[in-house]
Order: sequence, then structure tokens, then C-alpha cells
Amino acid sequence: MRYLYLTGGFLLFLAALGFALKNTAPVTLEYYLGLQWHAPLILVMLLAFCAGALAGIIACLTLVIQQRRRLLAIQRELHALQSSQD
Repeated sequence: MRYLYLTGGFLLFLAALGFALKNTAPVTLEYYLGLQWHAPLILVMLLAFCAGALAGIIACLTLVIQQRRRLLAIQRELHALQSSQD
């Protein structure tokens, strides 16, 4: 099973590398007030992907923090009930 994961990861890496090598054309990002930034297409796509992944992680992080707080409150309540029975 480990070799299957390694093979799959290697094939995914090769596909991503081929995609990166085919998308090296320069692109221009234009901002307000005439500001421009020139970069390879793959770099722009990578930055957009990372920004989206970071936004998703931050969105999920708030739910995880809320669940942890709720779990701690329930554990405290359970501990209080167990000590009151003794």
C-alpha cells in the first residue's frame, strides 16, 4: 500500500511539473492607479492557489476552535458530575 501511495504521489508530482513547465508565459497583472506586475503564469496561479488554500484553512480554523471550546466545557461538566457522584 505504501508503494501505491509513493507511485501516486510521484505521478502527481510529474503531472504538476509538466503543467508548470508548459505555463511559463509572462502575464501582466494590472492594479489600480496604473500599477503593473509582470510574472510567469505558473507563479500567478500558484499564488492564487495558496491564497485560496489559506482562506479555506482560516475559515475552517474558526469552527475547530469553537468545537474545542465546546469539548472542554463538556469535559469540565462531565468531571464535575463524576466528582459529585463520589
